[in-house]
Amino acid sequence: EVQLVESGGGLVQAGGSLRLSCAASGFNFGDWAIGWFRQAPGKERERVSCISNRDGERSYADSVKGRFTTSSDNAKNMVYLQMNSLKPEDTAVYYCAAAPLGFCYYAEYDLMDYWGKGTLVTVSS
Repeated sequence: EVQLVESGGGLVQAGGSLRLSCAASGFNFGDWAIGWFRQAPGKERERVSCISNRDGERSYADSVKGRFTTSSDNAKNMVYLQMNSLKPEDTAVYYCAAAPLGFCYYAEYDLMDYWGKGTLVTVSS
């Protein structure tokens, strides 16, 4: 069974940091791209980052570029999102998702095959 399980969310003050983890199982992790998405109340779900386990590409939304870093540990089937300099507008439920085509170009909402259930990040001002 394919599973993606996020963890690491919580409450943090503005300017602080959190590290989210996504534990993957049930598929060939090294062939996929893993994206982080977030959804805040009343807003569209947006991709905040992607890491390709095929070509190593990492990409970020403009809103988080320079503050967030995604990484993977293939030996552990884990993907991480290090979030620094957090802002209240980063408050959202964060999801990890897997794209079978394996490249970040394809790792958009409609093409993600598997999703975690999300972890809530709340940034206080």
